[in-house]
Amino acid sequence: MPAKQKTKAAKAKAKRTAMTDVPQLFRLNVEVGDLASAISFYSCLLGIQGRKQAGSRCYFGCGPVTLQVVDVSSSRQPHPAAKALYFTVNHLEEVYERAELLKCLSPEDIHDQSGGGIAVRPWGERSFYVEDPWKNPLCFVEEGTVYKG
Repeated sequence: MPAKQKTKAAKAKAKRTAMTDVPQLFRLNVEVGDLASAISFYSCLLGIQGRKQAGSRCYFGCGPVTLQVVDVSSSRQPHPAAKALYFTVNHLEEVYERAELLKCLSPEDIHDQSGGGIAVRPWGERSFYVEDPWKNPLCFVEEGTVYKG
């Protein structure tokens, strides 16, 4: 096969592969400064027990995506996540009550409403925001109100 035809065939194959091999998000990482405290915090907030892993980390199964909590304190200060990690939940008030107990409700305003209060956001989601002890922002959205664009 001539070089020009090989290039054309390779491009066509790459295009077919790109259309059928959509990347799937499977793990998100948050950095913390104390793994034991982080396991306690996230277990309480999420209402599930994490699975401690080698390498100063703990995995929390959150649907098809795993939340990986990593203690980086042996080498540096934790770097907070750039933007909120979003979780859907069936019982928003129950998670809110746990967040209140943990005193981690966000002090930020979101579109002129308290981020730390349950509110219907301008895009229709019923949600609230929290901040973990290492400044990682999280948002909990009531299932059925998720805005998908």
